[in-house]
Amino acid sequence: MSEKEILLTAEGLKSLEEELEHLKTVKRHEIAQRIKQAIEFGDISENSEYEDAKNEQAFIEGRIITLSKLLRNAKLIENEDVSTDKVGIGSTVKILDLDYGDQLTYTIVGSAEANPSENRISNESPVGKALLGQSVGSEVEIVVPAGVLRYKILEITK
Repeated sequence: MSEKEILLTAEGLKSLEEELEHLKTVKRHEIAQRIKQAIEFGDISENSEYEDAKNEQAFIEGRIITLSKLLRNAKLIENEDVSTDKVGIGSTVKILDLDYGDQLTYTIVGSAEANPSENRISNESPVGKALLGQSVGSEVEIVVPAGVLRYKILEITK
């Protein structure tokens, strides 16, 4: 079974690589120090500091494995591959909410680097899927749990 290809922008790739490096160098060392200190407190069977440190260690090691796998399967979306004619991964899209009149700007990214609080939405999200392949002037209706969103695409940039 082949693993799923992970689509990343250059910015997303750099961010994940930096996080992985930080976990491997800084966080691993910090946790090793915490575990060493906790062991020095004596009986580890009832030592909550030791338990907390071991749990954090497990979390960090799991995240390292996840990031390594993501990066191993990463496919970089090059800026020159991003079209301004149609929405694709890497596109920044300015849309008009046809019901409320709000203008919104989203960058369409792969799911590994989606961050709605930074207006970076996944190509696999309902809004991301609906916008893919559309061009300036297109109107899209997106069924979401809260109802139907209606958007008009105003601009597509890189």
